[in-house]
Amino acid sequence: MVDLVKNILKPNVVMPTVHLIIKGEVQGVFYRATAKKTADELGISGWIKNTEEGNVEALVTGSRQQLEKFISWCKQGPVKAKISEVVSTEQTETFFESFVIIR
Repeated sequence: MVDLVKNILKPNVVMPTVHLIIKGEVQGVFYRATAKKTADELGISGWIKNTEEGNVEALVTGSRQQLEKFISWCKQGPVKAKISEVVSTEQTETFFESFVIIR
């Protein structure tokens, strides 16, 4: 998993930003609320929301180590979630004041 994250993140970006699509049974299982708690504990910023397709989408900024831990968490999610895939794409470095749930 860590190798996958390292391949996604460019080495010269200080605070990388990653766009995530989390697929599977991820709505109605407290995924976003638990992700916010995890993001706050890790000190990353960004946002998370449900999509019309039944997935969860997030845009997160943090250090490589913080993002590696968050993406690893996203692949497991809360207890009731059943993750089938997490698609990660590096984005232009973006700064957020905090981590928020978009409703």
